[in-house]
Amino acid sequence: MGIAWDDVVLIEHRGKSDEPTSITVNCPDKAGLGCDLCRIVLEFGLYVTRGDFATDGKWCYIVLWVVPRPSSLKVDWGSLKNRLMSSCPSCMISFYLNQQSTASAPPSVYLLEVFCLDRKGLLHDVTKILCELELTIQRVKVMTTPDDKVLDLFFITDCMDLLHTKQRRDETCEHLSNVLGEYCISCELQLSGPECEVQHGFTSLPQEVAEELFSCELSKEAVPMSSASDTAKLKKATITVDNLLSPVHTLLQIQCVDQKGLIYDILKTSKDCDIRIAFGRIQSTAKGYRTIDLFIQTTDGKKIIDDENIKFLCSRLKEEMLHPLRVTVGSRGPDTELLVANPVELSGKGRPRVFYDVTIALKELGICIFSAEIARHSTAERQWEVYRFRLDESPEYPLASKKARIDIMDKVKKTLMGW
Repeated sequence: MGIAWDDVVLIEHRGKSDEPTSITVNCPDKAGLGCDLCRIVLEFGLYVTRGDFATDGKWCYIVLWVVPRPSSLKVDWGSLKNRLMSSCPSCMISFYLNQQSTASAPPSVYLLEVFCLDRKGLLHDVTKILCELELTIQRVKVMTTPDDKVLDLFFITDCMDLLHTKQRRDETCEHLSNVLGEYCISCELQLSGPECEVQHGFTSLPQEVAEELFSCELSKEAVPMSSASDTAKLKKATITVDNLLSPVHTLLQIQCVDQKGLIYDILKTSKDCDIRIAFGRIQSTAKGYRTIDLFIQTTDGKKIIDDENIKFLCSRLKEEMLHPLRVTVGSRGPDTELLVANPVELSGKGRPRVFYDVTIALKELGICIFSAEIARHSTAERQWEVYRFRLDESPEYPLASKKARIDIMDKVKKTLMGW
């Protein structure tokens, strides 16, 4: 009446450590499944070297070949398998008899309060621990006191859905205290109150900054590159549409520069635009570029032949390939402020590991973070997740200089993009 549950997701390691690990998913299909799986792969810091997708609308077969990124956390393959399986629909025959799935309740949000002595890289170290524990940061408020102490308020959800147990909460606080050592003054974790139910945009975000962050055409300052070759790479993104090759599918042939989360960004766009990928092939990177072939249909199984619909889809895909994340550095009164923004899925999910990547980039630059916030911002077209960092001035890094700000943007952008 279905396949064995353990066979829904198979993870096979090759003989050599540097060879890709294959992840095979064989289960009933659902809208956006490929996007959901690639999002989890991205959360675990894995890079997709190549992949294949196939579905008949009822059953899907997906194979991804992945390798850990050099700067990634250690991969817990058993936990990865459990997370991937949790995204797959039930394999029982009842799935076919009733495909009207009920919407699951949103995960409970918990408030983690970490009070520490301040030091360089502290915020990233806490973020790294939370990632290792599979805790997802939904919102954050970081405040530095005049006596060189810092209060970190993390609103988190648990990917393992165990924070309702005292054991999981105690183990989380104990692990944080042990890793932070003498810098940790106190650590408390409890279910959050109603203050976390509504996510507010930044009412103080200047209009010119908002226009720069959320514009489809970014300024040169918002897309820092260290060389002309980098700039040329970023501009190259082509999509060829073919409605003649297949009688029932529209073929999209995509070529663009390879970057972290590229497959997730493309599948996220198809999910949000209600496009079903019947067949897909992700080819290996060649000279820094990625080629992807997608045979797509509308949700009712038809080709996409309307010119306006094709134009809109290609425009959204190019925007995700060229500018999946926005980075800018400006002034907030006397302070220097780093802003990072990324579009949110229609389901409400933000991009994984952004906070982790930004904090590690600033740590490697030796820049301290005075305060940090995460919130949502809505434009006419879509909703965005905005990360706001007030940076500490230091003699070693004069933030007021234009060169320093360009260096910060360049480092953060390249870390986020995996370049």
